[in-house]
Amino acid sequence: MQDKFLKPYNPQETESRIYKMWEESGFFNPDNLPTRHKEKYSIMMPPANVTGMLHMGHALTMTIEDIMIRYQRMRGKKTLWLPGTDHAAIATQSKVEKIIKKEEDKSRYDLGREELLKRIDAFAKQSHDTIISQLRTLGSSCDWSREAFTMDEKRNFAVRTMFKKMYDDGLIYRGKRIINWDPKGQTTISDDEIVYEERSAKFYTFKYSKDFPISISTTRPETKVGDTAVAVHPEDARYQKYIGKEYDAVFCGVPIHIKIIADKEVDKDFGTGALGVTPAHSMIDWEMGQKNNLPIVQVIDEKARMIVGDERIIGKKVTEAREIIVEWLKSEGLLEKEEEIKQNISTAERTGGIIEPLPKLQWFIAVNKPFKIPHSEIAGVQSGSTTTLKEIMRNTVEKGQINIIPDYFNKTYFHWIDNLRDWCISRQLWYGHRIPVWYKGKEVFCNTEAPEGEGWTQDEDTLDTWFSAGLWTFSTLGWPEKTEDFEMYHPTDVLETAYDILFFWVARMIMMTTYALGTVPFNNVYLHGMIRNSKGQKVSKSLGDNVDPADISKKSGTDAMRMALIIGNTPGTDCKWSDDKLKGYKNFANKIWNITRFILESTKDAKYNNEFNNFSEMDKKLIEERNAFVTDITLDMEEFRFYMAGEKIYHYIWHTLADVILEDSKKVFNEGNEEFNNSRKQFLLGTLKTVLIVLHPFMPFLTEEIWQSTNEDKSILMIEKWPI
Repeated sequence: MQDKFLKPYNPQETESRIYKMWEESGFFNPDNLPTRHKEKYSIMMPPANVTGMLHMGHALTMTIEDIMIRYQRMRGKKTLWLPGTDHAAIATQSKVEKIIKKEEDKSRYDLGREELLKRIDAFAKQSHDTIISQLRTLGSSCDWSREAFTMDEKRNFAVRTMFKKMYDDGLIYRGKRIINWDPKGQTTISDDEIVYEERSAKFYTFKYSKDFPISISTTRPETKVGDTAVAVHPEDARYQKYIGKEYDAVFCGVPIHIKIIADKEVDKDFGTGALGVTPAHSMIDWEMGQKNNLPIVQVIDEKARMIVGDERIIGKKVTEAREIIVEWLKSEGLLEKEEEIKQNISTAERTGGIIEPLPKLQWFIAVNKPFKIPHSEIAGVQSGSTTTLKEIMRNTVEKGQINIIPDYFNKTYFHWIDNLRDWCISRQLWYGHRIPVWYKGKEVFCNTEAPEGEGWTQDEDTLDTWFSAGLWTFSTLGWPEKTEDFEMYHPTDVLETAYDILFFWVARMIMMTTYALGTVPFNNVYLHGMIRNSKGQKVSKSLGDNVDPADISKKSGTDAMRMALIIGNTPGTDCKWSDDKLKGYKNFANKIWNITRFILESTKDAKYNNEFNNFSEMDKKLIEERNAFVTDITLDMEEFRFYMAGEKIYHYIWHTLADVILEDSKKVFNEGNEEFNNSRKQFLLGTLKTVLIVLHPFMPFLTEEIWQSTNEDKSILMIEKWPI
């Protein structure tokens, strides 16, 4: 027995050395695995944003995925876990702009596009290096030789190729529609990037003019200078006689023309049952305007200032204009009621700016437009048939081609698809994938490379980050080329990520992959929950409890942190993080170390013999129980119940092996029966090997250290066969 076992286990002296050994072995790369590893198993690591460093949510992601990949590697699979990072355009640019503003009091316009991009690239490189270091600390057994970045040359080409393909098929178009505009970030954002904040608001009921027949209610009277209709329910008896009539009024100095229209979407019981329709500044009103051919009058600009009105409101911020118009309503005797209400305000996730719905010329993906799919392996969709993006997105999950874990998220997924509008993919950012479209006069050119000749100007906008992220499972494997990796590892076996990006990322990967390849991006989706503190709050930097996982590793050991993250953490459910839980699994690591010392001391005159079969009846029974335990946890691992498998391993080692079997072994050895002694020694040595193997996906550093210190052949536990 080595002297190290006479001292407590020291993860700080172990983990970096063990990780270096794994990397040098080459077995993170599936091409270097032994010949018995044949059937493929692949996971594309969710690319972390290069906006700083990993947090505890990332640590949970890496823990679950590393458990998956280590288990499948031990099962003899040719495992590829491909790592990468995401440029995260809006998040990264926003962060760098804030730093520049704070340190230099300059905006991006002061620096210019080229200089800002230089600053962002430098920041992204520094963040990348921090993230990669953290991933290694967490024990991530991924193939670093295949690492990808969403903005590297290969992924850039894949993005341009996809854009052109969708453009040529008529699924990408440029049009003027209502979008979500962030006045603070000066860019469009998607519906899914909106954060709703409950705030107090005033709910005003008034008439446009004294002779206008209908009262309306709103929290935004400043937009009413852009109203072109009032909508009522077609069955509302109060207003039927007005439907189809048109009225003129002067609203706070602005002439408006109002048509009374009928729409079943109007709630008869809300407010006055009449809705002032502002097609230029509301998604719902825009759709009513399209159905009723209403004029579109924009009254707010990109800086959230009024562009319509007399000297009282023009050029004013919307909040100022609101107060002015309310005072005008009061002075004219038009204000009938003013109420305090709670309202969900739309804000931008990254900047916190209040969203303004604005009509703008942008690039969109048409989700309801029929297209011909040349090749299809999608259930219910035949090759050569006509379908839509929404249809193929629904079919993959509805018909069981993609299994979402837990399955109750299916309902959430379908609800999102049913309400999905055309996706606005253009962003008014400088960092990101530039839209591959060029203009010269009235000519428009779309291709993967710039056109020849002079006079062409490229579109200034960049693409939504989620466009490139949507290609991740196959762009990382070399698409649009059909590489060996692509043929071998796609579709991937599982996507593991947090449930809060089911729409941001998971759904869009399904959209892009089914369209481009006619197949699914992955067979399973494993959704984990949020990490919360002892009070049930999501851990965050603002609360001061979203610490660097690497710091926890240095203090308590990575293995203890991994166990604290996975045990009790069911799919789709938030879990609480506590120092007490971490301390408990740090003690567990020492317990295993002490168990190993006892077994090595008790069997120092014996060597493990795999062919030994002269077991006592008691030990035969213990072997049966051990085999049943392995069978049970293997089923849990296959069914993605890692939290349950980990807990069962913990209980077997601590309560069955340590508390019962080792105590009984002391009696066996004291009795001095050589036959029973040999039987028990072989059983203990075999059990130590077994528990090290099944515990390895959960606590890889500790188990590998013990394995290396107790096996003369110096084999690597990471590729040892799973005991079945």
